[in-house]
Amino acid sequence: MSDIFSRIEHSRTADEVVQQIENLILEGVLRTGDRLPGERELARRFEVSRPILRDALKLLERRGLLTTRPGGGTHVADVIGQLFTKPVTDLISMHRKAVTDYLEYRREIEAVAAEYAARRATKDDLALLDRIMARMDEAHRTGDFDDEAEIDVEFHHAVCECAHNIILLHTLRACYRLLSEGVFQNRLLVFTVPGAREALLAQHRAIHAAVKEGDPIAARQAAMDHLTYVERSMAEAERSGDWQRVSRLRLRQRSEAADIESTRKRS
Repeated sequence: MSDIFSRIEHSRTADEVVQQIENLILEGVLRTGDRLPGERELARRFEVSRPILRDALKLLERRGLLTTRPGGGTHVADVIGQLFTKPVTDLISMHRKAVTDYLEYRREIEAVAAEYAARRATKDDLALLDRIMARMDEAHRTGDFDDEAEIDVEFHHAVCECAHNIILLHTLRACYRLLSEGVFQNRLLVFTVPGAREALLAQHRAIHAAVKEGDPIAARQAAMDHLTYVERSMAEAERSGDWQRVSRLRLRQRSEAADIESTRKRS
């Protein structure tokens, strides 16, 4: 975090400090939960007095952008927010069609994000994306299922950040929150489909390559192909699960019927 805060150039007022921190939050540089440097260090980086810095931090806290934890410093508040109210979120979690609609929405939005990323990603954006892709490769190699699933979401976050569109950034962050909060409990079903882990890795590599090569058409198509595959695989996994459930019920029913018949004959 040492390079993201810059010297206040002009009148060195609390308003200028506020504006700089607001922009860092808005652009997604500072994210929910990030801890700011201590007061002395932050004042030094901004080159403002500590009273001015305190006034700025208090104003940002009143606006709900920062939060102070006793003994834990100052952090970025939960600024992502919810796409829906809790009653609607609860309804979504109980209706299977919502999963399909969610993936359909993501397919279109992430296609735009990938296209913009291919057009706008900077050298530093690509370096971050490279690191995430390397971690994904490693998680796949070691078979760390949980890590692989988490990096999957992180990868999509990073592509969205590369798009450099504030509305896309915060819309998709709120969209991904539905995953992190477990609204779609069956999201990991896709990993149970034979060959899915290899296919997903190849799809992420295709998105990464297209963004890195600056090919917006290929990036858009790779993102759409990926979400189409996820949607199809989730449906297949659910269908397979239903088949297994029905098969178990049939087996149990016929075993019980056979036991009853055997008992009847013995009597």
